[in-house]
This record gives sequence, structure tokens and C-alpha cells, in this order.
Amino acid sequence: MQAIVLAAGEGTRLRPYTLDRPKCLVPLAGRPLLDWQADALRRAGVSDMTVVTGYRAEAITERGYATVHNPRYQSTNMVASLMCARELLDGSSDVVVCYGDLVYESRHIEVLAASDAAVAITVDRLWRRLWDLRMEDPLRDAETLRIDANGNVTELGRKPRSFAEIEGQYMGLIRISAGFAGQFVRTYDSLDPQGSYDGRDRDGMYMTAFLQLLIDRVTPVAAVPVDGGWLEVDSTDDLDTYERLAATGELDRYCVLGGG
Repeated sequence: MQAIVLAAGEGTRLRPYTLDRPKCLVPLAGRPLLDWQADALRRAGVSDMTVVTGYRAEAITERGYATVHNPRYQSTNMVASLMCARELLDGSSDVVVCYGDLVYESRHIEVLAASDAAVAITVDRLWRRLWDLRMEDPLRDAETLRIDANGNVTELGRKPRSFAEIEGQYMGLIRISAGFAGQFVRTYDSLDPQGSYDGRDRDGMYMTAFLQLLIDRVTPVAAVPVDGGWLEVDSTDDLDTYERLAATGELDRYCVLGGG
């Protein structure tokens, strides 16, 4: 399996930390987020990692990481960034796609690798613990996620009306099987560039919208359940909270950095 890390965005909610670096190079507990990810992937047996760059791309290439560039990062979103790395979705290996603002334990990559589904995502069943830490109103920021009796996702990425509509949270970790990789790209290419996908055109569509489209039209998406063990670093408030917990040794309750 190889990994593609999506790290093209500007990370405006993490300023001033992102004034001179991309979001994935903001440090947490003394190390850039991207370095924590690379370590977790290696521990899970994934040594082939490519980063999709955009904003401040040179800062990533200078660290020796393999990269592909999204030159339109200012006007596109996650799915378009992933398609900049379409040559890696050639069916030669399974691919795990990771958002650049995450840190996670290696066990999440291991359980994804064990899935035999065409497309699989990790789903955190204990998401409330992390959301309660990060914000006063978890429902405001959370997204719907429903799972059927076969363990497949039926809905994700929408605004929930109640906690009953959330059976877990999508974490930004996706595994695409080698056998489905070509169809994954062809499905994207078949979409009308000016179409509306949850209110956005193809360039601006969210990954959750594309996953929902796959579910509705093409293939089941398997939910791989996990319990905690990851962090999303989306804002300065997130970062400040995690640094405070790391300084007191309490961050391990949520994610063991450098562990599995």
C-alpha cells in the first residue's frame, strides 16, 4: 500500500502559524504534523508516501518528501487535489488517502489495510470525546454518518439535526483498493465540471460529497470502526488545547503520538 497526503490548502484558521508554512508543517508536541503522519504510516508498513502540495509547497519539498503539486490550490478543494496525484491511482497498489491536518496512531492504517472493500474509511465511534474537548457545541461542527447492517456507510458529510444521525465521525482516512482505483478516477472524470455536488462544482467539491456520490451510484463504502486515537488540527484553538494536554502528559488519552 502507498499513501497520498492531501496538504495543498492554506490553513487560514491556523494563522499566524501558517504564514510561513503549509498547515501540515505546523508543529505539535515539537514535530510537524506531517512527520507524525509519516512515522505512523511507516509503523503500519507504508513507506511510500506522496504529498499533494499547494500553498508554500517548497517547505515540503525541502524536507525531502515526494510530492506532486496542485497549481490551482487556491480555487480547488480536496478531491481536485487528489486527482493531481491520479498517476498513483494506476491500480498497481492499494492507496490510503490522508488529510494533511491529522495525526493518528498506526493502528488506523493497519485496520484500513485489512479491509477487502473497494473503498473503506475509518469511522471513530468515540468521536464525542474529541469533539467535546475541542468545542462547546459538538453538534455544530459534526457531520452525519449512518451505517447499514452490512457495515457500509449509507450517508455522510451532511449537517445533523441531532446526535441520533451520527453513528461515528469520518476521520479523513480513506483506503482505495488497487482493483477499484481506475474506476475511482473514471467516476471523477465523468462528472460535469459545472455540476452541483452538495452546492459546489467539481473543482470545489468536498471529499464527503464524492464519497456519497460513490455510495449512491457506484460502490459501497465500508465503515472501518475505530475508537479514538487521532487528532484533527483545524484551528489555533485545537492546537493550543493539544499543546496544553501534551505539556501535562494528558494528550495520550486522545492520541498516542509516536505510538500505535
